[in-house]
Amino acid sequence: MVTGGLSATDHGYFPIIGGYTREFYKEAAATYGQQELDHAKDWLSEPKVGEAIFNRWLKKAKVDVRLGERLKEHGGVEMQGKQVTALLTEDGKRWQGKVFADCSYEGDAMAEAHVSYVVGREGSDTYGESLAGVRPDTPKHQFLWKISAYDDHHKLLPLIDPGPLAKGKSADRKVQAYNFRLILTDDPVNRMPWTRPAGYEPSQFALLKRYLQTYKEHTGKDPVLRTVTNPVCFVHRKCDFNNNGPFSTDYIGKSWTYPDASYAERQKIWNEHMLYTQSFFYFLATDPSVPQSLRDDTNKWGRAKDEFTDSNGWPRQLYIREGRRMIGVYVMHQADLQTDRTKSDSIAMGSYNSDSHNVQRVAMPDGSVFNEGDVQVPVQPYEISFRAILPKPEQVTNLLVPVCLSASHVAYSSLRMEPQYMMIGQAAGVAAALAVEGGVPVQQVPIERLQAILRKDGTILHLDQQAQHATSKIRSER
Repeated sequence: MVTGGLSATDHGYFPIIGGYTREFYKEAAATYGQQELDHAKDWLSEPKVGEAIFNRWLKKAKVDVRLGERLKEHGGVEMQGKQVTALLTEDGKRWQGKVFADCSYEGDAMAEAHVSYVVGREGSDTYGESLAGVRPDTPKHQFLWKISAYDDHHKLLPLIDPGPLAKGKSADRKVQAYNFRLILTDDPVNRMPWTRPAGYEPSQFALLKRYLQTYKEHTGKDPVLRTVTNPVCFVHRKCDFNNNGPFSTDYIGKSWTYPDASYAERQKIWNEHMLYTQSFFYFLATDPSVPQSLRDDTNKWGRAKDEFTDSNGWPRQLYIREGRRMIGVYVMHQADLQTDRTKSDSIAMGSYNSDSHNVQRVAMPDGSVFNEGDVQVPVQPYEISFRAILPKPEQVTNLLVPVCLSASHVAYSSLRMEPQYMMIGQAAGVAAALAVEGGVPVQQVPIERLQAILRKDGTILHLDQQAQHATSKIRSER
């Protein structure tokens, strides 16, 4: 996602981001003449800049990168006892190794290796989490005035689930909304116009139409593009456009089946998300029912010609905010972000809010429409356990899972940010090397040695370390 449209880095507290991750963002900032990472704007960069950095690093490290080698859908992981011996790809190749890491958003190798995992939300009783499960109180990105979920014939409007809403704090198998993070520009030289996508159906935006037509009445303001999107702007008149408000770029309720879906079904979901995104902006730019202020503002913006040049300016990566989550040696949960924030086996730190997007849009008993599932709760810096990327030893002994890691839905809502993925990924790489070197299961990698290597490479592991790091930096600046 760092090179797929997510330019507005979800950084949280700057000083806890270290290791190769900080080096990446420093190199990106240096592209624009900025040498430090002291302000939020210093963490913003164009996708093409990030892609160029990653490619340079791979080339320098002489990494053999193979693209399009997709895991065989069934039987893609070859095992002997508790060890993965090879990965099999669709083209018939067999990829042997001593230690493997499933670094994907989907976790297919993890699942094929019969590692325990969960999809959806735990109930509050599973880990004693107050933020868990269905959330009847969802104030953010919500309809702030009553809007009917039905048309004049009492037929449910598109993109609304009939309900009923399940009991508060109960578990389900639903996942938060996905979207595409668009890079748009208002520079006429670099801007592409909005065009009608094949399959465009304006009727699916009936609810959005109602919202926009009542917006000024309830707010006293004319809607503009910021009303229904969240642009974070950076260099060259470009912005990363994300979801904002009750009806935006999140395709709410359409991601539930993605984690366990077949490749064909996932591609269908991907295509539907792309069509929704293209249709959303085309609707805002052209539909006569959209207030003129919003139409005019939307048409000031367009896809940047110099980003995603091989896909007509549309991002290549769907934002998989959450999918499968491993049930590993240790499951990170709400307390690990709030009260039990230290870990003796820490491999990195996190600090971004507990942030889950809405999970569903439901018709309520009074006829109104309600968005459910959003979580936005601040956290203080916390430590991430090495055990959270380790499968249970009775299942697999030579696999690391740094993205679909072991965490509850609540904890994952903070852990899922790209800087954390990157730092955890660095730790997984070091752990894999140590496991190979020592000829031991990944669960038996000596944590002291792993942490020593990570510290040497600039990773911030503990709360006292990040405090010292911040203090020393202030002194050096003075």
